[in-house]
Amino acid sequence: MSYLIKRVIMLFLIIWAAATLNFFLPKLAPGRDPIREKLVQEATRGGYIQQGMEEMIKAYEAKFGLDKPLWQQYLNYLFDMIRFNLGYSISNYPKTVMQLIMEALPWTLGLVTAAILISFTTGSLVGALIAWPRAPAWLRYTVPLLLTFSAVPFYVLGLVLIYVFAFRLKWFPLGGGYPIGVVPTLSWTFVGQLARHAVLPLLSLVLAGAGGWALGMRGMMVTVLGEDYMTFAEAKGLPDRRIFFRYGMRNAILPQVTGLALSLGHVVAGAALVEIVFGYPGIGTLLQRSVASFDYFTIYGIVFFVIVSLGVILLIMDMVYPLIDPRITYERR
Repeated sequence: MSYLIKRVIMLFLIIWAAATLNFFLPKLAPGRDPIREKLVQEATRGGYIQQGMEEMIKAYEAKFGLDKPLWQQYLNYLFDMIRFNLGYSISNYPKTVMQLIMEALPWTLGLVTAAILISFTTGSLVGALIAWPRAPAWLRYTVPLLLTFSAVPFYVLGLVLIYVFAFRLKWFPLGGGYPIGVVPTLSWTFVGQLARHAVLPLLSLVLAGAGGWALGMRGMMVTVLGEDYMTFAEAKGLPDRRIFFRYGMRNAILPQVTGLALSLGHVVAGAALVEIVFGYPGIGTLLQRSVASFDYFTIYGIVFFVIVSLGVILLIMDMVYPLIDPRITYERR
């Protein structure tokens, strides 16, 4: 319980520090007034500045609370973050930021979850088999290929996949979450269209991530093969399958789980860039549109939401780690 309390307190400190930086860093940029920039941008699209622009700017600043002193804006911001009231979007007013995030979240959640599960599971299994002495010999020749994939960024691999499989071979669409003009419905036809549009973004994340997991697992498996309990298991005459999974992979995968927790931020950032490359309607595309339209409140909300989500996931993984490795205990003796 003492450890749990400390971890929860640390989680709230991290969230407070992230929220504070999220609020003050954009304020350090000179001349950044989101209301003025957005209204001037919209007004100049027609080639002229409307009359009464200053009055309109003041009215909207009062509406969004930007006419108050900075310290009061900060306290209101923290109070709203506690209630998960992320405010209104400037570009999509009167929609709230939380509504926009909830619309884009299922796309990113499905893509990132599938990519992590497939890349981590496949990469760990392939890496363990490469190091296993009784595995097929041809698996050892996949190491250069894995090194190549692990060195390529997610979005670069996505561009290559678009050029080869979408532009040249035309096996998959160039981008988007579903065909243009299609109304989303609960039908197998629409599910098939969703899956077809998600293949290339998912493949770019899996190929770029599985190589790193495979190489890491190979190194850990080589270390585990020299342990006494592996020799003892072979001396007992246990089947190879049981020795491989119960004695080898179970112990070699523990550092991989720690690496998975530490790499979640990198995976989420890579997924955001992949979504932008493919025009996938997720959090990354929403963030890109918000940056392009000076929608600072949506940017605040997305960054805060991602930080809180990663903090909660890391806390959960820290709590379940003893369930994976029974040798770990948090009790004081």
